[in-house]
Amino acid sequence: MAKRKTIADTSAEIVNELKKKIYKPVYILSGDEHYYIDVISDFIAEDVLNDSEKAFNQTVVYGKDIDVNAIIETSRRFPMMANHQVVIVKEAQQIKKLEELELYLKAPQKSTILVICHKLAPGAKVGVGLKKLFTLAGKVGVYFESKRLYDNQVPAWIASFLAQKGLSLSPASAELLKDYLGNDLSKVVNELDKLIITLPQGQTKITTEHIEQNIGISKDFNRFELTNALGARDVLKANRIVDYFAKNPGPNPMVLTTMAIYSYFNKVFKCHFIADKSERSLALALGVNPFFVSDYLSAAKRYNPRKCVQIFEMLREYDLRSKGVNNDNVDGGELLKELVYKILH
Repeated sequence: MAKRKTIADTSAEIVNELKKKIYKPVYILSGDEHYYIDVISDFIAEDVLNDSEKAFNQTVVYGKDIDVNAIIETSRRFPMMANHQVVIVKEAQQIKKLEELELYLKAPQKSTILVICHKLAPGAKVGVGLKKLFTLAGKVGVYFESKRLYDNQVPAWIASFLAQKGLSLSPASAELLKDYLGNDLSKVVNELDKLIITLPQGQTKITTEHIEQNIGISKDFNRFELTNALGARDVLKANRIVDYFAKNPGPNPMVLTTMAIYSYFNKVFKCHFIADKSERSLALALGVNPFFVSDYLSAAKRYNPRKCVQIFEMLREYDLRSKGVNNDNVDGGELLKELVYKILH
């Protein structure tokens, strides 16, 4: 079976074409994962023209400051003492009636490289009016849809990103980073870049100690370790972690903790109904690194399906209570302690 192409693969293909000086008249870069939109547009801004050509032939504008007519007028100009002009429109989602750019795309200026950076909010979809424009862009140039990764895809992405730099980390460290940083790749890369700078010379493996010292994530008191403790029914460890969370609510909001617990027990619940219990099959079905499969199987022995359903009901109840529903002024830390006690007993 052929490997499914990822947004990282597609982004790399676009950049490789640009490196070979294969240019398209239009690039529409749209989606709720902004990292790759920036990677491609930044490469075009930095590498297509040399410094002397940029002065007269590179225009960078922002959606709040321009309309479609102005984009078309600028794009139809001819370059001065260069083969191409580059027009980059950032924050294009702020432009009214962007779909009217279809007029230009039907006959684009071949010496112009028009880049439209259309950044969506997390989970947002492209409106019906723009779909026709984006389809046309894919025919005459490039339409790149940059979708945000699912949480369970982030650890593998982190490992791949670091591997390209000759670095590695354990699956547990990748999970720890994902749990703390989320799936905003721009934020993830920013923290990884800072972490890489702090590594001792010659160090090629990132450890949980490096993460704790340089990113500020406790390697012992975090949501990843809490779900592991719950799965193992390690009462002492789980209580130590929730006590730490109660004393440090800022970086450990209850809403994120309940989401992490739900995600964990949803996988435990699924384990009971997956016929093929092989490591590979379970890893694919659960969307986890094979390294963690044995942990989920062990947890499934401790939590039968009925108990998992009870936990889901508890999570729903305590999520509502944390938001003020049926809550007699009990703070988030105490609510979390109650919730964890009920899960474990």
